[in-house]
Amino acid sequence: MGTPEPPRRSWNRTTVAAVAAATAVVVACGVTVFLMLRDDAAGTADAKPGATDAASTDDTDRSAAEGGSGPLVPGWNTVVNAKRGITFDVPVSWARQSADWVSYVTEDSDPEEKPLVAMMAPAVLKEKWCTSDDDKDGAEDDTPLASTGTTGEKGAKSTAEAAEDTAKKWVYGAYTQPDSTHLEIGEAEPYRTKSGVEGSLVTVTSSGAPTKGACDTDGKAVTFAFKNAEGDFVSWTYFGAHGVSDEVPDATIREILSTVRLFEKGDG
Repeated sequence: MGTPEPPRRSWNRTTVAAVAAATAVVVACGVTVFLMLRDDAAGTADAKPGATDAASTDDTDRSAAEGGSGPLVPGWNTVVNAKRGITFDVPVSWARQSADWVSYVTEDSDPEEKPLVAMMAPAVLKEKWCTSDDDKDGAEDDTPLASTGTTGEKGAKSTAEAAEDTAKKWVYGAYTQPDSTHLEIGEAEPYRTKSGVEGSLVTVTSSGAPTKGACDTDGKAVTFAFKNAEGDFVSWTYFGAHGVSDEVPDATIREILSTVRLFEKGDG
């Protein structure tokens, strides 16, 4: 039996694939999402999707993180990336993906589909926020409103550098490519979470970037980079549609950010 073919899809800003382990199916917007069990997931950029079947979402087993501390915000749900040593909370309206689910963006023109940046164990808001068939292949693709997750910052030299680089790549990869002239990059600012984690915070937005499809919008990314308990550079990122009527408010982004903490066994 031969190796299954990878998913056939148009690599424009509004296409997203979902891949479970070595399997894949197209499901959403300028981000590729997949499940994988690899040491370098969401930390380096050499992962690639495979073929057939879809990944599961919020009801996925999280046994590795069972029985621990609850959310810092009452009524919210806890998101855990034990691999990178990070925990944070999200409102219940955000759909938590499994612990091994990874989202990433690539250059649309890259036949190797090498990730520019990735996040592990994300939570997604309004997974079917916009639906369109921009490539006219008869299959509609879903675009979520926003996502948030965590990343390993291998090779970073400082938290400020890591935060700026990661935020830029999310906005460029998910919203503006191949255009890079409409990015507005904020200054790195020091930030301290509720639990005392300290690092650098950078916000990047786009404005007036050319659009191609019905679901294309400007984008926004907020990245907080810091060191985990092992002394490795890691980051938390929010990215989502910018300049739309139901854009996630800054106050909500900041409240989610404030819950970022170092992972402890039993979190979740």
